[in-house]
This record gives sequence, C-alpha cells and structure tokens, in this order.
Amino acid sequence: MKTTKYLNLILILFSVSLYAQQTFPQIEFDSTTIDYGTIENGSDGERVFSFTNTGNADLIITNVKSSCGCTIPKKPEDPIAPGESSEIVVRYDTNRVGPFRKTITVSTNQENDPIIALKIKGTVRPKQ
Repeated sequence: MKTTKYLNLILILFSVSLYAQQTFPQIEFDSTTIDYGTIENGSDGERVFSFTNTGNADLIITNVKSSCGCTIPKKPEDPIAPGESSEIVVRYDTNRVGPFRKTITVSTNQENDPIIALKIKGTVRPKQ
C-alpha cells in the first residue's frame, strides 16, 4: 500500500515537472488601442502597436488583417525570440473625413488566445 502511494506521488510530481518545462510564446502589447484623436484630412495615418514576447519560445505572427481596405497593417516577418520586442505598423487612410473605428486582427502561434484584436479610432476633419 505504501509503495502505491509513493508511486502515485512520484507520477504526479513527474507530470507537473513535464508541464512546467513546456515552452510557449506569449505576446504582450503595450496597448491594444490607438486613439488618433482628431486629425486633419491628408495627415500622417501611420501608427505603431509595440509588443514583447514574454513567453519562453519564439513568437510567430502568422497573419494580420484589418476590418476594411482603408487600414493597412504590416506584420513582422521573422519570429520574435523570447524577451524580444517588435511592432505592427498600421496605416489608416486619412483622406476619409469623419469618425472611424477599425479592428486589426492578429493571429499568432501562442497557446491560449492565439487571435488578438487591436483597435484604432479617431476623427478625420476636413482641411481648413
């Protein structure tokens, strides 16, 4: 009976240690929303979402897409090593006058929540 208890304890500890050794990437953004505020028609629409891989395996951004053609995102092409930082560049077409709210969908290889929604918002006013 004692042998069975010890064997079960050893199996549990072995299972926990195997789980603890698994490696996963983890993306952490400085901010998931960028507020352009009120900007003038035709002004610079480029903004940057900065992030860090806080996991312990390479992070791969597999896809980045926007909710419409007026927003063009650009993803890093190379894997991001653990502890390293990178950015996703977003360019909004500021020739469209009026308020806007757009979503950029980021697909990654992280284990939990592999899809992240980034948001941009603001208002483009006519040139004066």
